[in-house]
Amino acid sequence: MKFTYLDTPIGSLLLAGRGTALEMLDFPNSKRPQHATTGWVCDEGAFADVRRQLGEYFAGKRRVFDVELAPHGTSFQLEVWSALRAIPFGATRSYGDIARAIRKPLASRAVGAANGSNPLPIIVPCHRVIGSNGALTGFGGGLPAKVFLLRLEGVTIPESAARIERQRALFEPVS
Repeated sequence: MKFTYLDTPIGSLLLAGRGTALEMLDFPNSKRPQHATTGWVCDEGAFADVRRQLGEYFAGKRRVFDVELAPHGTSFQLEVWSALRAIPFGATRSYGDIARAIRKPLASRAVGAANGSNPLPIIVPCHRVIGSNGALTGFGGGLPAKVFLLRLEGVTIPESAARIERQRALFEPVS
């Protein structure tokens, strides 16, 4: 497995996969094991197209990703992740909405679990999934990153979420 890092406004993202297919995009604060796994090799030139498209996204110039992906998961997880890719830029859906979209209307909690194990956040936009009451729910990159991504896409964030973003600013270094 080869990997590289991409510096972004929400931190340095890990990109990993085999060949040209991206299998993992991970956040700096991830609880998942990183490249300590035997057989991982750093390749700073890897995933040039992914890095370019993510750069365009963070610059506000890209709304849809067109990169080769190879996520690993159960058939249910793959179905959920496919439904996530159908959520338009700048829109949100609830876990229940996704459950209904995959024709399993009683599977909201299972959708939440699949959403939480998404190996390709941002590109497979799990940040666009919110609670049925409109509340921002957990996110692998942290709630401040979720707020940042939703705002980048033009989503109006409730005041409670805006407080999260202001609290984050208290911990950022002053330049």
